[in-house]
Amino acid sequence: MKERRGERETGRRGESETGRVVLNATPLAPSPRRPVSPPSIAGDLRVVLWDIDGTLVRTRRQGVFKDYTTPVLVRVFGTAGRLHELSVSGMTDLQIVSEALRDEGFTAEQIRGRATELTALYLEELERLTRGEEVYHALPGAREALEAVERRPRYLNSLLTGNVEPAARLKLRLVGLERFFRLPGAFGEDSHDRRDLPALARERLSRHLGLDLKPEQLIVVGDTPNDIRCARHFGARAVAVATGRTYSTADLTAHDPDAVLADLTDTELVLRILAGL
Repeated sequence: MKERRGERETGRRGESETGRVVLNATPLAPSPRRPVSPPSIAGDLRVVLWDIDGTLVRTRRQGVFKDYTTPVLVRVFGTAGRLHELSVSGMTDLQIVSEALRDEGFTAEQIRGRATELTALYLEELERLTRGEEVYHALPGAREALEAVERRPRYLNSLLTGNVEPAARLKLRLVGLERFFRLPGAFGEDSHDRRDLPALARERLSRHLGLDLKPEQLIVVGDTPNDIRCARHFGARAVAVATGRTYSTADLTAHDPDAVLADLTDTELVLRILAGL
């Protein structure tokens, strides 16, 4: 396996004593903190772009997404098309709608033109579905990882998710994680192609922070090959976590991320991996 730019030593596959798989990101102890000038702070900054479903949050039963999406598509387009057949892991909401309705004669442009309406109805249906029922739960270690990242000046938490933004915020609020995400990010209504999202996140974050963030300053964390692909497409770092229902550590390793974790429960390991990127 080739050495990657920025690694202190050649990356290697292996397992920690806790069983989390590490790929191409030799765990490194965080360097001691010391005062730095603003330019150094800007260059050292890393933004961790978290996926939501299967990474930070999971449903207590399968099929929830299709439960709230089917009535939305029927209301807006008169049909849910092939939605029930699709495997939607790692897709943006716009991409899912495009794929579901492709054989019904709707173009991606037509669907994008209804994005505002779709987003409002997604939120309405999701609120209805979760009213009085504990549908979502935070995955083990998610809160601790977010807190640890938040406490370190080098890192910022943000979102890169296939969810439309109102649905993303609602899911995080339902499990008590919303407070970690105050910065702009990229969401499922932004594009039918997840590979577009890192560039959008970089643009919004750079504008918000008054910086010119480089692709390598972004670290995408997610549970599907699409998370890895979108990071690689933009030149960002990729950390995969096998906490979704679809992909194992072996599945994710095959797509060549910078690191793979079985889960987020070992907070110190998460921080060591981030420190090496």
